[in-house]
Amino acid sequence: MDRLILHIDFDSYFASCEQQFNPSLRGKPIGVTATNGRTCIIAASREAKKLGIKSPSVTWEALNLVPDMIFVPASFTKYWEITQKFLNICKDYSPYVELFSLDEVFMDITNTQYLFGGKEQIIKTIKERIRNEIGEYITVSVGISYNKLLAKLGSGINKPNGVFEITRQNLDEVYQNIKLTDICGIGERIAIRLKKLGVYNFLDLREIPQLKLKKEFGNVESLFLHDLAFGIDASSVIPYYFEDKVKSVGRNYCLPHNEYDKRIIFQNVYELCEEVTLKLRKLSKKAKTAFIYLGGTKSVHGRKTVTDYFESGKDLFNICNLILKDHDFILEPDDYIRRISVGVSGLIDLSNIPLSLFEAEAKGQNLLKTIDNLNYKFGDHTIRNGFLLYADKLTTVPNGYMADKFERTKLARATQFDFS
Repeated sequence: MDRLILHIDFDSYFASCEQQFNPSLRGKPIGVTATNGRTCIIAASREAKKLGIKSPSVTWEALNLVPDMIFVPASFTKYWEITQKFLNICKDYSPYVELFSLDEVFMDITNTQYLFGGKEQIIKTIKERIRNEIGEYITVSVGISYNKLLAKLGSGINKPNGVFEITRQNLDEVYQNIKLTDICGIGERIAIRLKKLGVYNFLDLREIPQLKLKKEFGNVESLFLHDLAFGIDASSVIPYYFEDKVKSVGRNYCLPHNEYDKRIIFQNVYELCEEVTLKLRKLSKKAKTAFIYLGGTKSVHGRKTVTDYFESGKDLFNICNLILKDHDFILEPDDYIRRISVGVSGLIDLSNIPLSLFEAEAKGQNLLKTIDNLNYKFGDHTIRNGFLLYADKLTTVPNGYMADKFERTKLARATQFDFS
């Protein structure tokens, strides 16, 4: 018997939360920002999206497109409060609720659907409870299918506030009408490589011999693509209260201005690597996979899994360097970078790693502990790698908004919580 999986995805979540909290923002184009001097829009309201605003983007670009844009600083504490209320609603209809991100969950209702009148009634009730218990300005779109992969795909087909079911009977029709990048796991770079093989949709992908895929993408990724082509996904819905608290650690950063200097860009990457691995060590974990994203006139994103677990910023930076080399990343004279993301996954507790027999490795770990203690006592980045000599420290708080860009707008702030 097929499973019955729901993927419930909030519509324009961060922006909708702000509009719920502050009714004066409703019906207006707003951008939720992560501010650090030059501001990045991390979420846009439905009204802003209709006018062409995308996230992520930069505030001055949004202002050029929509002069009356309103910017609101992100408040993740508030968003997490809403998510917790939402989780409490969902778990009333199934014990199998997986928190996929702050604004989306999977639910397995295979064995509980008949207790609540079927899938349509469960979805209707959840939507009504969100409206009554959280707020009428916050809506969700729902995908229904027999596995997680297709349920997630379905939730994006009929947005906002919609419902779409993908069945074995309509799968080919859906696959015929979506882009390769509409499925979680395929980015622009993979899509470009597939198109070079003559693959423009998932029905084309089914026709490509596995050996040809294997030659282009390797063993693991070719099998992954094969499963996507046929809508195969055997992964289970893991209840959020059973999951490990931390699966990955990352840091996103928007540069204060377009940066053309490769050395400065890489200094920022190194600084982010140091921050990520510091968090890793505070969690008493090591990682096996690194990922990096650089965005600007040229964008590159990739990940790499290595043989040995690591915990130092230097090791993470070296792996990020390998990723960029693998992607032939080169900055031409007129190219710039404005956004950087660095992170790690594949985490393991230190208690599960055998003690090293090598003196050099033990000394390295003791040195990291000493540096961490000094930085904790005297402030972050007091002890820095020589590569960062004279480099500016990362800006993590607003420090001088560019007045000429912000004369046409004011920063809207939520003044009260309003769940009416």
